[in-house]
Amino acid sequence: MAGFYPPIEPYDAGMLDVGDGHHVYWETCGNPAGKPALVLHGGPGSGCTVNARRYFDPGAYRIVLFDQRGSGRSTPHASQPDVDLSTNTTSHLLADIELLRQHLGIEQWLVLGGSWGSTLALAYAGQQPQHVTEMVLFSIATTTASEIDWITRGVGAFFPEPWSRFRGGVPEAERDGSLVEAYHRLLVHPDPAVHEKAARDWCDWEMAIVAVHPTHKPHPRYEDPAFRLGFARLVTHYWRHQAWLEDGALLLAASRLAGIPGVLIHGRLDIGGPLITPWKLRQQWPGSELIVVSEAGHDARDPGMTESIVAATDRFA
Repeated sequence: MAGFYPPIEPYDAGMLDVGDGHHVYWETCGNPAGKPALVLHGGPGSGCTVNARRYFDPGAYRIVLFDQRGSGRSTPHASQPDVDLSTNTTSHLLADIELLRQHLGIEQWLVLGGSWGSTLALAYAGQQPQHVTEMVLFSIATTTASEIDWITRGVGAFFPEPWSRFRGGVPEAERDGSLVEAYHRLLVHPDPAVHEKAARDWCDWEMAIVAVHPTHKPHPRYEDPAFRLGFARLVTHYWRHQAWLEDGALLLAASRLAGIPGVLIHGRLDIGGPLITPWKLRQQWPGSELIVVSEAGHDARDPGMTESIVAATDRFA
């Protein structure tokens, strides 16, 4: 695939007990003596993909990936019946990152995050700046109330037919209120027929708003019912709480990232996550650089995105 380094396999992996009954899957790839780099996946709930290993020169980097609580190979998975989401919050994920860093004996690392992963990366760097050497963020989101409202309602102006189906997936009495709250109630409903349909409807909307190219193909993971349910449950769980972040806090705190070089990579055609968010972040973060990819939307597979991400990690190798 264009832009990526060749496929690699982990040289080490494990399950880390992070407490609250959660065990987080982690893996390390590349050069054990290389520069440490942490990958924070999107979603919340997407889990790490094999291609995320390929954003880095495997000869130069010690690449660390993990599946955040409830996603991927971590247990318990958010798709399981009667799953308890109360111990799956941003503060829990931040603590898990620190526990993993200590477990692997890493003092500092580059942090790479895409979409929700960029929110988590910004929160982590704000909390633990002494452990972050550089940041590479793409398809940037800060999970504010306005961003969530835009992605669930406002952007429907560009995708009226899919949005009508998305809105129609909740009871009529709830269609003019918070669609996130309405879907979350459906997604945690005990009846499989109810929560499985809600997961399909939610994921159909997610797929619709990233398809800005006629040749775009949905990621095959959306064909997996367990992925759909776990993903939709975690996204709505985090969004209904605005990721437990004070509204706009990440932008306001970005000035404190001065001294941490950052590359912000964003698609000009990212309709679901408009360019205004990384543009504002760039204004607040001394030492950051914004790279706008002209033909890309939100999907990291879009033209120019992979090449831009790899160029950024190469720069910091």
